[in-house]
Amino acid sequence: MKLSTKSRYGVRAMVDLAFNYKHGPVAVGDISRREGISTCYLEQILNKLRRHNLVKSVRGPKGGYVLAKSPDNIKIADIVKTLEGNIAPVNCTTVNNRLCNRIDRCVTKLLWDKLASSIENVLNSATLASLLKEAKDAGIDKKIKHEYTFYI
Repeated sequence: MKLSTKSRYGVRAMVDLAFNYKHGPVAVGDISRREGISTCYLEQILNKLRRHNLVKSVRGPKGGYVLAKSPDNIKIADIVKTLEGNIAPVNCTTVNNRLCNRIDRCVTKLLWDKLASSIENVLNSATLASLLKEAKDAGIDKKIKHEYTFYI
């Protein structure tokens, strides 16, 4: 199974917002620059996350996006499911598995069910906060650095 670019970029953007959770709204352009994601594409991703109440948008000159909940309360599974929909490795592991006419005699379905369950468990066990802790332990810091330059 391969996650789409939308999910990978969405998780990266959410981690960026989590790094800056207590510093107010983060501009899309800033996330775009730090993460190397097209501003236009990132805006589409963030809009979908906003519609699913994972982020909030703030208007105005100092506007941008903020997490709708604390990083402790946002699972990576929430982000991926919002952007991907179904995250099953094969169609027969979904709730609507009527697509396969071999479902009642398929030996490999048991394997695919285990794989789907493992993926679900990993994504449900990871939160934005747990990723921040891992990043901190690895020495990665993406907080906004406020560098003001004044000209007189």
